[in-house]
Amino acid sequence: FQPLMPDLHYYYIVELSFYWSLMFSQFIDVKRKDFGIMFTHHIVTVTLITFSYVTNLTRVGTLILCLHDAADIVLEAAKMANYCKCQKLSDLLFLTFAVVFIVSRLGIYPLWILNTTLFELYEALGNFPALWVFNVLLIVLQILHCFWSYLIIKAAYRAISKGKVAKDSRSDVESSSDEEETVPRSKAPHSTVATNGTSGANGTNGYLTGATSSEEH
Repeated sequence: FQPLMPDLHYYYIVELSFYWSLMFSQFIDVKRKDFGIMFTHHIVTVTLITFSYVTNLTRVGTLILCLHDAADIVLEAAKMANYCKCQKLSDLLFLTFAVVFIVSRLGIYPLWILNTTLFELYEALGNFPALWVFNVLLIVLQILHCFWSYLIIKAAYRAISKGKVAKDSRSDVESSSDEEETVPRSKAPHSTVATNGTSGANGTNGYLTGATSSEEH
């Protein structure tokens, strides 16, 4: 029952266009083993943004978008440090990203956002079909958060134990020959850190990449 402010409107438009671009670019990017999971994430995100806008649940939708964007800032800084061959700074920023990601998506998101949408929103608005669709999609998003948090924790453990962000267990490419699996891609000649939303090593919003580190080269 709150009016849609112009700032929220433009914020929604920018976020929706961004996630639409990720969903389409995934088909022309390097295909990874988690292609289906990433595609599911993009579908759920685009549906949630559109659905919350149509039902005027933009206040809670904005909070969810801000939680997701918070970790991206540190992530992109870690990637830039990696491309500049500042390995120690890249590792430090990656560990910072891991903390921000886990706190925001395994802490604030379920304890604050989901608690509001599952219980408080029901008490305020009553039961209606759209509310169930909204909550089911939010729970699917939380399941994906748990999966990616597991991968990030593994990478963070390697960074602490080995002194660098080691190669991720997820494949860099699903190549059709052994030669393609052993030759690094020209776009990622150095070690890459976690990404948050795309399936490509140079993406802007995926999770973990799998290129080998510069020292291994």
